[in-house]
Amino acid sequence: MYVAVKGGERAIEASWRLLEAARRGDTAEPALTIAQIREQMRLAVARVMTEGSVYDEELAALAIKQAAGDLVEAIFLLRAYRTTLPRFGYTLPVDTERMEIHRRISATFKDVPGGQLLGPTYDYTQRLLDFSLLAEGTESMNDAGSSQPVSSSTSAARTGEQTLADATPPAPMPRVVTLLDAEGLIEQERVSESAPEPVDLALEPLLMPADRAVRLQNLARADEGFLLSMGYSTQRGYARNHPFAGEIRFGLVAVEMEVPELDFPIELGEIEVTECQMINQFSGSRKAPPSFTQGYGLAFGHSERKAMAMSLVDRALRAEELGEAVSAPAQDAEFVLYHSDNVEASGFVQHLKLPHYVDFQSELELVRRLRAEHAALRTAQHEEDAA
Repeated sequence: MYVAVKGGERAIEASWRLLEAARRGDTAEPALTIAQIREQMRLAVARVMTEGSVYDEELAALAIKQAAGDLVEAIFLLRAYRTTLPRFGYTLPVDTERMEIHRRISATFKDVPGGQLLGPTYDYTQRLLDFSLLAEGTESMNDAGSSQPVSSSTSAARTGEQTLADATPPAPMPRVVTLLDAEGLIEQERVSESAPEPVDLALEPLLMPADRAVRLQNLARADEGFLLSMGYSTQRGYARNHPFAGEIRFGLVAVEMEVPELDFPIELGEIEVTECQMINQFSGSRKAPPSFTQGYGLAFGHSERKAMAMSLVDRALRAEELGEAVSAPAQDAEFVLYHSDNVEASGFVQHLKLPHYVDFQSELELVRRLRAEHAALRTAQHEEDAA
């Protein structure tokens, strides 16, 4: 047994060396730097930060490099590192209405206060390979590829030269749903002063039934592909839910924290987030007039698909509280919340690669015994029929 264990250790160490060589690739090519990943793979970095539950672009880029581009593995690495960090306290809720907007669109109203800012997006590009990118180091930013936000309400053409007005941070923009709220046409959740503090899923296990605060925490770090599939199912009729993208906004928000020694909150810094408010079919009762309902999504960095899918699933999971029949997978909170975490899912699936010799041998012996008993029974039956 000891020899087998030592042999296994040597094989594992050799696999580590092979992994390092495979990750590095052809040494004739320059090594990929953390700064390159952070600056040029920002969407991948945003996903790893969101699902890894750590806002740190450098660490997320490091995890991506270490995982050779496997984002689920990178998320696992970052989540594991997160468990080693001390907890100093809780920040105040970020005020996304005061966001410094980089991109902001609405599919429900054409003209919204502050205008629609297209910003950096693939939405208006053709899905064709750009072979000019093969000429490494020669890419140049043109007007169409500029990352500067462009307002559809502005007639002046943007140029590569930044004016004084461009350098000034844009004024905060009110949310689009306030247009509906002014007429009382959409529900608005306002937390009461007597409401208990939300459960922190980083410290407490997920228990059912889960309130909306817990569900949103779970969905924020849930696997984007899983949420996308669940959200897509609601659009195909598996929740009887017709959504409209009320607003999607991406930009910088301030993170503030209260400290006991001061009478005012201090700003720790700014982070990039993407927020989505999805407007859904209306509900009403004898006591309350019909009004639109909504789903909510929030993710680190530029993560529109994740925030949209999250808002769709959030709305679907509210079926019971809104008096709707729970008949679709996306409406089943236990199914969605317990299977959405890619760290748990990946670990449980990939553990099948580990040795299961004893388990399989026991089942193999059982099948052999059952087959022998079956053969003996058939032989006895044939002998009885022959007699």
